[in-house]
Amino acid sequence: MSQRRARAATIPVLAAAALLGACAVGPAFHKPEAPAHAGYSVEPLPQKGAATPAQGGEAQELITGSDLPFQWWELFHSPELNSLIQRAFEANPSIRSAQATLRQAEEQVYAQRGYFFPTLDAGYQFERQQLAGNLSGSSAPGVQGNGVDIQALQSPTPPYNKPLWYNFHTAQLTVGYVPDVFGSNRRQLESLAAQAEAQRFNLEATYITLATNVAAAAIQEASVRAQLAAVQDIIDANEKSLRILRAQLTAGYAMGIDVAAQEAALAQAKALLPPLQKQLEQTRDLLRALAGQLPSEELPQTFRLDALTLPREIPLSVPARLIEQRPDVRVAQAQLHSANAQVGVAVAAMLPQFNITGTAGGTATAFKDMFASGGPFWSAVGGVSAPLFHGGTLLHQKRAAEQALKEAASQYQLTVITAYQNVADSLHAALSDAAAFQADWDAEQAAKVTFDLTQKQMQLGYVNYLSLLSAEAAYQQAVLSRVQAQAARYGDTVALFQALGGGWWNRGSEVGRDHATTPDQAPARATTD
Repeated sequence: MSQRRARAATIPVLAAAALLGACAVGPAFHKPEAPAHAGYSVEPLPQKGAATPAQGGEAQELITGSDLPFQWWELFHSPELNSLIQRAFEANPSIRSAQATLRQAEEQVYAQRGYFFPTLDAGYQFERQQLAGNLSGSSAPGVQGNGVDIQALQSPTPPYNKPLWYNFHTAQLTVGYVPDVFGSNRRQLESLAAQAEAQRFNLEATYITLATNVAAAAIQEASVRAQLAAVQDIIDANEKSLRILRAQLTAGYAMGIDVAAQEAALAQAKALLPPLQKQLEQTRDLLRALAGQLPSEELPQTFRLDALTLPREIPLSVPARLIEQRPDVRVAQAQLHSANAQVGVAVAAMLPQFNITGTAGGTATAFKDMFASGGPFWSAVGGVSAPLFHGGTLLHQKRAAEQALKEAASQYQLTVITAYQNVADSLHAALSDAAAFQADWDAEQAAKVTFDLTQKQMQLGYVNYLSLLSAEAAYQQAVLSRVQAQAARYGDTVALFQALGGGWWNRGSEVGRDHATTPDQAPARATTD
């Protein structure tokens, strides 16, 4: 067959493969819809929380439908917090790890796209052979038709049948193409693209989680510092009372039991310090680690509650938008997409596979003669293979892919339910802790009045010292409870921002991204039909 006829014969094969490749086997992926009648509570939630006339007691208002900024931490108006989170974005290894994982997944997508194109390989082989001297030109292996005249090369003088040495050159180009007739490659590409999409949202989740952890640790530090200050005030007051009682005991105006009770109260107050100091140092260590530092490195930022501003307005996404804004939901959706495509890959593996191979080259005993007359060669081969019996392997692989799809669907549903639960829990916590802070503030004020009045009554001789000690202990406990409730309001706000998705779609290049995206945008991926 001539080269022209061979080319003509391959054209129908390629055309048929292209037509057959217009569809891909397996189920087409459809993006899940938001749950019907989705919401954050059975009964409508109050749009405004309780207000308290104290630092961190501002009434917070829920602004439904408002967009959450990515740099939500700036709403606390703390330059130290802003700089530390920026430092964490730049230095924390988890960000670089997530970025590398994303790039790896994208490279896998690019690599898989290469299977849509023909392969072209070049080869060159050099041989030096020795033939037995008793072989004739018609029986010399590997040289027939290549211009090698064995008899002419053999010696004209005795010994006539001495061994013959000669060189042999072969150069060729090989073109191979595997038509994606049933869409196996497209489904595999679709699966890898979905996995890359999952890694992209894992990167977004890494940013959000890191910012949330830094903010939560900063609030924890501020809370511990406030508790340390309150405990130190309690210790100072107890030491002052102890000095007075000891002086009164010396003068005969107080009893030994009163002094002993006051010494016990002072010891109990001092016992509160070591756990709080340990907690402060461990929180500082956590902040250093989040900022990509070692425990031995100095952290310039310090945090106090009175330096943080509680955001008054809280952007609240409508429930239907939550599944677009939560990175974990988008990861689960991408994993569902990948599992869906893998079913198509398993189905295609059970169907015939086509391949086309073409080779052209030349052979000769001299390098310059490879493409001279008699040296060139070519071949064109089209083939098809169909699985007939594989011991049930392909069938069970298909069934396994179908079960993996069911698992991914269930995991997606669970992730969606958990996402709505997180927002609901954060909303209820914010509203409840606002009321709790108001109650703790009122309790502290009442305990302070009781303590002051009891102290005056004891000075006038109307009550004994044990009554004063009891009133003082109640006041001290109220102070610590108020500080903890105050810090809880800041922590609830951070948790709510995280539960709402963290505003990743508004993340710009100033925090390490080349461009901003929206919740509806997704990376380019293979078509499914």
